[in-house]
Amino acid sequence: MKTIKIKLCDWHDNYVFDEIFFIKALRKHYNIELSDDPDYVFYSVWGTEHLDYDCVKIYYTAEDISPDFNLCDYAIGFDDLSFGDRYIRFSLFPSVDCFPDAARKHIFTEEELKRKTKFCNYIVSNGNCDPIRTEVFNRLSDYKKVDSGGRYMNNIGCPVKSKLDFQKDYKFSIAFENGAMKGYTTEKIIDAFASKTIPIYWGNPDIAKDFNPKSFVNYWDYGNLDDMIKRVIEIDQNDDLYREILSEPIFENGEIPERFRYETIEKFLLNIFEQPYEKAFRRSFHTWRRVYIDDMKYNRSLVQKSKKFTYRVCDKLFF
Repeated sequence: MKTIKIKLCDWHDNYVFDEIFFIKALRKHYNIELSDDPDYVFYSVWGTEHLDYDCVKIYYTAEDISPDFNLCDYAIGFDDLSFGDRYIRFSLFPSVDCFPDAARKHIFTEEELKRKTKFCNYIVSNGNCDPIRTEVFNRLSDYKKVDSGGRYMNNIGCPVKSKLDFQKDYKFSIAFENGAMKGYTTEKIIDAFASKTIPIYWGNPDIAKDFNPKSFVNYWDYGNLDDMIKRVIEIDQNDDLYREILSEPIFENGEIPERFRYETIEKFLLNIFEQPYEKAFRRSFHTWRRVYIDDMKYNRSLVQKSKKFTYRVCDKLFF
């Protein structure tokens, strides 16, 4: 197999290289060599090291941050946009292990249904997101107890070890994103579906383009928490209605759409790596792009100097 030299830049700390979905896809076709002298850089949003590389660059994010095509040749993100062969919208959720279970959530047994003796769960560890997520927890808690199993606002004694196992006892799951951006759909709603609960969703205003709108409670159908919460209470108090919604498949025809299949992302990646290397570049290298990059590097140096100065001042003041 062909060997390709890759570097990952500006990635979060908890990643496992071989578990990244596009690395799994590429290993089926190529020998992957991690290199500090790469031909291809995959970079994300957690730094600016990628600015130091002029090889073919591919941007990937699991956050609600749009790609800058002045910096990358290709991008994998959440925005619903078209840019030739340079971009693909590939949401995070198809790479989640429980995605196949979520796709079968409408098939359940009576035993699974009887297990749902609790009202609603809330599993959040990041408290620095849109305040609407905390507000919905508080508002629903005024109706019935909502069990918070994350590190944030925990009310069950300790964080849960298995999110999916914990959720299976509940009728509803609060599945609010960190923020609202068109196209930004993460694993949160998938985790709720996989546990055969009804997701209470806020985040991507276009979420109904991804999933069957009859299969969950969508904030954007109401536009305010008051009416959305009234709908949750209505479902909670009507067993037939609850069963009806739980029986809805997450995709309207019961089939996983092509855009969410691994074959689609593989096709996008193979287009990059199968063409001659010198033809794989898409971003411009003319004068103004160089000025743009140099400005970003200069700004980065100012930030780095500022941090060093802050550390020196802190050392003198406190140590």
